[in-house]
Amino acid sequence: MTTVGVINYGVGNLRSVHNALNQVGAKPVISEDASTLMNCDRIIFPGVGAFAYGMAELVKRGLHEVVHSACEKGKPLLAICVGMQLLFDRSSEFGNHEGLGIVSGDVEQFAKNANQESTLRLPNVGWLPLSRKAASGGISETVLKDVDETSRFYFIHSFHAPAHTPNTAATASYAGHDFTAIVARDNLIGTQFHPEKSGPDGLRLLANFVR
Repeated sequence: MTTVGVINYGVGNLRSVHNALNQVGAKPVISEDASTLMNCDRIIFPGVGAFAYGMAELVKRGLHEVVHSACEKGKPLLAICVGMQLLFDRSSEFGNHEGLGIVSGDVEQFAKNANQESTLRLPNVGWLPLSRKAASGGISETVLKDVDETSRFYFIHSFHAPAHTPNTAATASYAGHDFTAIVARDNLIGTQFHPEKSGPDGLRLLANFVR
């Protein structure tokens, strides 16, 4: 059975991720111990809440090193929501804050409607389809195997990475704004949406990651 280490840094839907992994036949290992996590076959980096708080808690526990080590050593890693955002260089959420710098680009707030006349209702909460980049390939193609183009995934966020970031593998759109829904590079994949809360399609994505 594939073991999946779930990084416990005080930020994330640990129970939801645990339950979803059980449903797809994996053995979840929730831990804040670096060696325990690195001994797992796969790693999930979850996250909810504010960017700065998540980054501070990750560093305080020394778990930023787990994310970097997994990327360097080729261990498959899935980052979810704020976990995905923390992979980027920085975020403007409640000030300017440095991220892990694993993925190039900045995280910014949805500011205005497409006509630039009024502010958006935030957070963006709901189910959206993905628009995949034709040449994304690699881990994103593997993880999205047998996931239909019309599938919709559950988002809840006020900040996002722009759609044009270098490692964007799929985008979604909210009120006329395209944004990064999936980033992928080598053994690393990140989703702005919550696959563990996205019904059968989210479970299929997790199952592909586990396999």
